Amino acid sequence: MEIRRPCQAGSFYAGTPRALRGQIESCFEHELGPGKAPIPATGARRILGLICPHAGYMYSGPIAAHSYHRLAADGKPAVFVVLGPNHTGQGSILSIMKEGGWRTPLGDVQIDTRVASEIIERSRIIDVDKLAHWYEHSIEVQLPFLQFLYGSKFTFVPLSFLIQDFKSSVEVGHAIAKALDGKDAVIIASTDMTHYEPHEKAREKDLKALTALERLDEKQFFSTIETHRITACGYGPVVALVTAVKILGAGKGEILSYKTSGDITRDYSSVVGYASMAFTK
Repeated sequence: MEIRRPCQAGSFYAGTPRALRGQIESCFEHELGPGKAPIPATGARRILGLICPHAGYMYSGPIAAHSYHRLAADGKPAVFVVLGPNHTGQGSILSIMKEGGWRTPLGDVQIDTRVASEIIERSRIIDVDKLAHWYEHSIEVQLPFLQFLYGSKFTFVPLSFLIQDFKSSVEVGHAIAKALDGKDAVIIASTDMTHYEPHEKAREKDLKALTALERLDEKQFFSTIETHRITACGYGPVVALVTAVKILGAGKGEILSYKTSGDITRDYSSVVGYASMAFTK
């Protein structure tokens, strides 16, 4: 089995198992986080999708922890489809890996080849391409949180977006929904919000976009991104997620946490916005 090795271990997050577990636990316990480590639950699941940020854990980890804390309380899905923007510019414009595994300091996670293949079969625009994933961080940084909750006993499908126009993102969302129909799955869209603007301006703009997502209105979300020139890096993955979860039966979106890097560093002059959201039946 070919292994995609971590490119951000020791950088965006701690590079050893013990340090990484401690770092994730501190994200949950942080004053901007949920306040305590999660206790994974069992039972009927309601979560269909999550939005999570992907900056270094020292900046966005406590905000991401809100999504994973809610996920833990909802029960363990069988498979995750993780959507992230392509920051490197390498590889195909919409790129999936359909076999092999991804390594983090907490172990190896296997790609769900069957689900990946079903997504590919239902889309005309997704390529099988590992190059887009080799040095990209937006999907990688989600895996240690999932491993903290479930060990490595889950499968996932990584899908990277270099192109993020509305039509393509909706098509990807439809393909994912068809592939996940009848499956116990959660879709995770990885994005940061406004980049490098003053805190209050970033917050005002970002909450306009996130409010549209509470209503499951992907068209209004995309329009808000364009109209207000919001520099969210993963808006395409978000559109795909909302498209898919609506088809799969989502009834609402909920903002779990919104903060900026200024809330961490206390430098509010130029910040990056971070949001966690859950989409439920």
